[in-house]
Amino acid sequence: MPQHVQGVIAPGRNEPVRVETIVIPDPGPGEAVVKIQACGVCHTDLHYKQGAINDEFPFLLGHEAAGIVESVGEGVTDVAPGDFVVLNWRAVCGTCRACLRGRPWYCFDTHNAKQRMTLLDGTELSPALGIGAFAEKTLVASGQCTKVDPAVAPEVAGLLGCGVMAGIGAAINTGNVGRGDTVAVIGCGGVGDAAIAGSRLAGASKIIAVDIDDRKLETAKTMGATHTVNSRATDPVEAIRELTGGFGADVVIEAVGRPETYQQAFYARDLAGTVVLVGVPTPEMKLELPLLDVFGRGGALKSSWYGDCLPSRDFPMLVDLHQQGRIDLAAFVTETIGLGDVEKAFARMHEGDVLRSVVVL
Repeated sequence: MPQHVQGVIAPGRNEPVRVETIVIPDPGPGEAVVKIQACGVCHTDLHYKQGAINDEFPFLLGHEAAGIVESVGEGVTDVAPGDFVVLNWRAVCGTCRACLRGRPWYCFDTHNAKQRMTLLDGTELSPALGIGAFAEKTLVASGQCTKVDPAVAPEVAGLLGCGVMAGIGAAINTGNVGRGDTVAVIGCGGVGDAAIAGSRLAGASKIIAVDIDDRKLETAKTMGATHTVNSRATDPVEAIRELTGGFGADVVIEAVGRPETYQQAFYARDLAGTVVLVGVPTPEMKLELPLLDVFGRGGALKSSWYGDCLPSRDFPMLVDLHQQGRIDLAAFVTETIGLGDVEKAFARMHEGDVLRSVVVL
């Protein structure tokens, strides 16, 4: 029987979010219902609320989540009721050209639940990133559920579902940061700090954090930054070059998603270095670079979508590293809140007061 639960919806562009009763259908073939235990408040949810992703309102927000599988539909064998899982928004298909070439992290045909969750009046909801986890329960494709060690706290595990994985993956998977590399990270929010933590985990010798907020730069130091640059007061390109012997960094990770910061990243890298864009731009943004500079500087310009992660590989590994004390995922949790506090959490995010607010149910 369909279930009625509480969830947070964005009813229209830039309208305040509100808690509504959500109807969750029984899982169909290949689907699972998950009882949500914790869900991080991610900037992407704010993009949905602002209409910057698309206009398919109303949205059921939330996607950075962990919980317990409650029920599964026909044909589901990879997870079972009672499993503790982290939700992911890129359930790989296994049959597209990327998957068949052994590169499932580039899957071109990721999938979500086919049924729609609704309001009581039958209005269909658009779940954020195919998840919709600011709710007591949600319906997803079973492939969006990744089992991890249930000993880890849900508010910590859930962060791997988006921001922390995006940042760590941008450094390790996309940027291929290695031992002794120099790294600069532009933008020290949750994703940028995760990129810093990932760079430290990979053995980078010098990690330069760049931001316009001294509070964020202080936090970046606790995540592994060896040097900080306030780009409001100092030219970040010159500062990064000065800190790298005049050459520029081997890997520069842009975690803002703006043309001006991307240009800084481009010119702050060493010859044959790598730029990784993990910050999410908005549709109207344009980038202009001299093509001769693109040619002459060599190296690689990469975009990192979800940290080029493979959830079945990366989520359990990062949980294990956290439990071993090698990466402090709990440090990303600034506060825990309830479903009714999401609008306030968006305001705190905008003011730069938090790395992550996490809804706990």
